[in-house]
Amino acid sequence: METDGFVRRRRMTAETTGNDPGVAGASAGAEVRWLGGRFWGVSESIVGSLTPRIGGETEIQTVDLIRSAQDAQSEDSEPDYEGLPQGASTSTHMLAGAVAGIMEHCLMFPIDCVKTRMQSLQPDPAAHYRNVMDALRRIVATEGMWRPLRGLNATAIGAGPAHALYFASYEKLKKTLSDVIHPGANSHLANGTAGCVATLLHDAVMNPAEVVKQRMQMYNSPYRGVLDCVRAVWQKEGPTAFYRSYTTQLTMNVPFQALHFMTYEYLQELLNPHRQYNPSSHMLSGALAGAIAAAATTPLDVCKTLLNTQESLALGSMSSGKGAHRHISGLAHAFRTVYRLGGLRGFFKGVQARVIYQMPSTAISWSVYEFFKYGLTKHQYNKRRTQQMEAEM
Repeated sequence: METDGFVRRRRMTAETTGNDPGVAGASAGAEVRWLGGRFWGVSESIVGSLTPRIGGETEIQTVDLIRSAQDAQSEDSEPDYEGLPQGASTSTHMLAGAVAGIMEHCLMFPIDCVKTRMQSLQPDPAAHYRNVMDALRRIVATEGMWRPLRGLNATAIGAGPAHALYFASYEKLKKTLSDVIHPGANSHLANGTAGCVATLLHDAVMNPAEVVKQRMQMYNSPYRGVLDCVRAVWQKEGPTAFYRSYTTQLTMNVPFQALHFMTYEYLQELLNPHRQYNPSSHMLSGALAGAIAAAATTPLDVCKTLLNTQESLALGSMSSGKGAHRHISGLAHAFRTVYRLGGLRGFFKGVQARVIYQMPSTAISWSVYEFFKYGLTKHQYNKRRTQQMEAEM
């Protein structure tokens, strides 16, 4: 049951002769531990043996087809970390995506709390913040150390299944559409389209969790906990309140994710053209893609936050001769409200916090996703090889 065949460098024409697997493996191991190696229980010795040089998906499928006739060569071939048997591929993407989503949202949750507050159109005088660090310091000093984490459990519950569907559907559609649009090569149109469809599934699961999370993040939130918030919203505003911002969320996230995925795939072509397992390229590509997409879609995020929180001071300031608005509903109503209360600058409230949140968030998401996808593929490869060897004995 040899496993070193999995981590041995493939003899590829694209490989350069100057690669040092030990140095590369140590670098990858350091990043893996930073991203949560403890979560998986990977030991130093195993991590040190992982090389970031893994071949392409097309090549592993070819290797799998001829392995039975070329057993000697197969021992020196490495499978692509995406190249699992077709039946296991979707489950691998879902599991890796779920872990990546939970870790991304949990690690960046305090910054997300600040972003929500800084997007408030009519903040309480005690909730005026100069920047992200000032906001974090004041929230902890005046409201307690755990206040920036209120609503974290709702986000974790929603992020797992949402990101499982998100990554699995993206991977499947990306491959299917690329084969149709540009066979044998990467297609930016396919990447963008797959990202848009994946967003529909992601947001359908995540939107209720977003509503609960953002209401608990607001200053002087009246809710004792997640269940109390769910009950109060259901009783006072009805079940539709959990999807009041869904169309706005899609209006924001569809262009966000299309831009995000196209930028990520484009940067991967530049930084990692052979699509090998390379944590540093995944992190850098993810961070830049997230920053660009976040800055471009901030106005829609401000409107989404207003629809989710139904900010009481904003509703009060919109009063007319017939009394205050009971609810802000719909994207058009949210746009008018933001413009009336904050002008053009109002659409970019919290842009700094949003970019600061998205850069490490997408970097973490892609790095953890690619790492777990690699690890799960390694496990299945070893299992398959063991079964083959037992059958031959």
